[in-house]
Amino acid sequence: MRAGRVAGAEHGGEYEGQYEGGDGVAHAHGDQDTGDDVSGHEGTTGTGTRTGTRVDISELVRVRTRHPEAIAEAAARRVRRPLLNDAGRLMIVAADHPARGALGVGDHKFAMANRAELLERLCLALSRPGVDGVLATADILDDLLLLGALDGKVVMGSMNRGGLQGASFELDDRFTGHRAQDIERLNFDAGKLLLRIDYDDPGSLTTLESTARAIDDMAARQLPLFVEPFISRRTDEGKLKNDLSADAVIRSIAISSGLGGTSAYTWLKLPVTENPDDMARVMETSTLPAVLLGGEVGDDQDGAYEKWRGALQLPTVRGLVVGRSLLYPADGDVSAAVDTAVGLL
Repeated sequence: MRAGRVAGAEHGGEYEGQYEGGDGVAHAHGDQDTGDDVSGHEGTTGTGTRTGTRVDISELVRVRTRHPEAIAEAAARRVRRPLLNDAGRLMIVAADHPARGALGVGDHKFAMANRAELLERLCLALSRPGVDGVLATADILDDLLLLGALDGKVVMGSMNRGGLQGASFELDDRFTGHRAQDIERLNFDAGKLLLRIDYDDPGSLTTLESTARAIDDMAARQLPLFVEPFISRRTDEGKLKNDLSADAVIRSIAISSGLGGTSAYTWLKLPVTENPDDMARVMETSTLPAVLLGGEVGDDQDGAYEKWRGALQLPTVRGLVVGRSLLYPADGDVSAAVDTAVGLL
């Protein structure tokens, strides 16, 4: 195998990665604060990208084609950091939705389907001060490694992606993403899994058991695992809905906190309840550290910020893991959305 490396550098919010041992070059160059769609094609969201970076997909593909080993080399060389920042807080941008077939943002059903645009938005978000890292599946993290965007960042691998959005087997959520050994091998920092529990669907039992074993596997490697639990049920139309009432979230916390042979490396990734005033009572259910998830916020971005602000004051809540609402804000301004969220911490 031919030796080579992918070198990444950050320059004022611009990322550049180059394969120096061969022919391939993958890069994301900055066109800062232009307000234009800089992806080189029409944006998929209809709001304009305003991402401030440009990703050359043809160069990424060339590196993947000629030098697939470059991904592992970039992972081995990546500069790591502690999980928490000096203030004991954590701000993570999430982008693991596409692997479930969940590509929509608001009314735009395929907003996340354009990979170049998604990578541009992620590179910009990761360049903003106060952003600690990213949560994504292997395909996206491999691209970000080649782009040199993950040095000094917390990298979370998404573990169970088998519960495809809208599928009859959605709650039999097999672990089709990162395994514990993959996260260890790639020198990533943590894992994340989704645990949806429907008392009327036997697939939830399979997911519960798989979740417990994943907790054990990660703990054996002393790697943090972020568990995102919900009590879920299907509507009369068959659509899966997560119950965000205080009672349901309390129950989901109690169930997920007790899984596995140890909780030493388990974190919780939790929604804000329907009534934000219930969060203080809800968070009394466990001593496990927690982060808040973003979820669908629609056009009420300011309302979402206020919900997060209040819950972030609770003693077990250590940060935010937010995806679509920051990467695809209604006004298209990724930087402003990310900076506002960081400010809440």
